[in-house]
Amino acid sequence: MSTHNLYVALIHFPVMNRKGMPIGSALTTIDMHDIARASKTFGVKGFYVVTPFADQADLANQVIAHWTKGVGGELNPSRKEALELIRVAATFEEAVQRIQKKEKQVVVTVATSAKKVEDAIPISTLKLKLASNAPHVLVLGTAWGMAEELIDACDLKLEPIKGLGEYNHLSVRSAASIYLDRITNG
Repeated sequence: MSTHNLYVALIHFPVMNRKGMPIGSALTTIDMHDIARASKTFGVKGFYVVTPFADQADLANQVIAHWTKGVGGELNPSRKEALELIRVAATFEEAVQRIQKKEKQVVVTVATSAKKVEDAIPISTLKLKLASNAPHVLVLGTAWGMAEELIDACDLKLEPIKGLGEYNHLSVRSAASIYLDRITNG
């Protein structure tokens, strides 16, 4: 059961390649599985996979159907429960509109990045904002991270996850789990 009004969006376009150029990235089904499981564990209300590519959206919907309506859900009910959180949207704007329609409130968008971003807030500040019960969507980028224009379009920017050293290149599914744990716990 959800204890807050938090959603997650996994962005496949617009994201950056290793050369800093905007691209669209391919869907990785393991990201879907792991982020859905983390979302269910930490009480997220919904998880949007955002891709404008029809073949990638079809693949996402096939994976979701296998685990929620097919034999996969019969064999693994806990995976079914997690993947039932996933919705596919062609654009980030569409995902936000769908959340807004469901919640009947303006959605607060929260960008994440492995890079330092100007005006980034600490997780403790986001936790306080979540107490307002306004719907928030934690936005995660695939490839080498979200395009700057999407980060800039978000209402809030969250501080990067910091480890012990300078290295900072987590998989998106690892970053999602760490962010969700830190947002919902301690």
